[in-house]
Amino acid sequence: MESLVLILTFPLAVCIIYTFFKFLFILSFESHKKYEIKKLPLPPGPSPTLFILKNVVNFLLQYQKKASFDLETILQDLKRKHGSIFHLRLLASRSEILICSHSLAHQALVEKSAIFSNRPTTYQNRPNAHKIISTSNGPTWHLLRRNLSSEMFSASRMIKSYANTRRMALGRLIKQLASQMASHQPINVMEHFRFSVFSLLVTMCFGDHNLAEAKIKEIETVQLIILVRHTWLNVFDFWRGLRNILFSKQREEFIRARKDQENMFIPLIRARKKAKQEREQDYDEPVAYVDTLFDLQLPDEKRALNEKEIVSLCGEFLNAGTDTIATSLEWIMANLVKYPEIQEKLYQEIVRVVGEPDVLNDGMVKERDLEKMPYLKATVLEGLRRHPPGHFVLPHLVAEDVELDKYTIPKNAKVNFMLAEMSWDPTVWENPMKFQPERFLPTRFSAHDELYSPQILDIKGGKRELKMMPFGAGRRMCPGSRFALLHLEYFVANLVWYSKWKAIDGIGVDLSERHNFTVVMKNPLRAHMFPRVKSV
Repeated sequence: MESLVLILTFPLAVCIIYTFFKFLFILSFESHKKYEIKKLPLPPGPSPTLFILKNVVNFLLQYQKKASFDLETILQDLKRKHGSIFHLRLLASRSEILICSHSLAHQALVEKSAIFSNRPTTYQNRPNAHKIISTSNGPTWHLLRRNLSSEMFSASRMIKSYANTRRMALGRLIKQLASQMASHQPINVMEHFRFSVFSLLVTMCFGDHNLAEAKIKEIETVQLIILVRHTWLNVFDFWRGLRNILFSKQREEFIRARKDQENMFIPLIRARKKAKQEREQDYDEPVAYVDTLFDLQLPDEKRALNEKEIVSLCGEFLNAGTDTIATSLEWIMANLVKYPEIQEKLYQEIVRVVGEPDVLNDGMVKERDLEKMPYLKATVLEGLRRHPPGHFVLPHLVAEDVELDKYTIPKNAKVNFMLAEMSWDPTVWENPMKFQPERFLPTRFSAHDELYSPQILDIKGGKRELKMMPFGAGRRMCPGSRFALLHLEYFVANLVWYSKWKAIDGIGVDLSERHNFTVVMKNPLRAHMFPRVKSV
């Protein structure tokens, strides 16, 4: 997922070396003249010249202090001044529209989804790139997305086919945590969470259960480099000449990492293709993601995917799921450590369904048990509401001029949505900054409070109005949302059932945020874990 914070922050710094006084004056005058003639009312927004001048100074001051530049605070100030939809224009870039209202988000992404479902071109989204996350609306995007949704994320495939893979990933995680528990020292859990999720996705992608841990870590390292460098290179994509000068080192690192990715993935792809050709049709083995890509025919080009395109799609599969699930898992567990009464209530629900942990049972909460745990589901939903893994979605590109809230959104404008603002809207959520899973339990509410009931809450963008959208909404909603929810419930249930989690005396849990690829904990979760059964 691209970071809007980077995309909008660094162009401000470019102004320092750009002769922007004259340019901005001309831009401001020409933009005003253009829309005055057409009489197209854009959403309100700041003067480009004043906005950039003010924030260049801010950026330089923060840079001098080696402090982070908090763009989200700036956008929140603009929301207070201009309302729930506002317009930005930076340098020579196209119009940027920010939306922070759940009702406007529903209108744009659900009711007018066809118009808002394109993507802007980015560094790694050139013609023939063929990645689901960045390809614009059309036959190729529909084919790739439908293949991913039906072949990998259907309910039967997720629950049955990958049950053993999930148990292996959980077992590896429990083993890693148990080895640290033996030392009676606080455990920094995020590294373990991330590797556990990543190893699960690697197996689902390539179908190889025998990959060595060291090999998985190599793949993880390369994927992380590509993710970080891709984000940086996208910052100056509107000005490629300058980008190639200022970020030549990052560009070279990205190219090297991409080559390393190909060298790692292509042997796995070829081995899987050979095995698929040799095995019998009724061979009882879960379908890997790469299996589903071999026979696809690109509708526009009338050909199969080549190896490099398959590498890109496999890389996208790994990166899109890893950080979102791992980050959300850390936030949920952090709140359960911070609020032990919630953790105990959740544990008691798990015990009512599967009993207390015992060395005589098989030691895991199973997928079929999750459906009987409403408080678990409420806890996961509250974690996603209170701590959405991303505070923005990937930018949408408007296909044609369209009216939204009595404003015109011009063709080719980039539109983004402030997800956290929707999740924390006090007009929708009572005490929005409080972690309170009970708000998602339907039995707790009267008719007046029915708004929060799961029967009415819609996070997928259907007929009901959106109240939160941690996975986006409409046509561009994350196709792996059900996959993420299943694995969050599965991991949280087993981690709480297996161990009692406690805060470190004198330190507690800090819920401060830091923007990375996802919004992560500024101070990663460290906690004590105590097995609930003595013999493990």
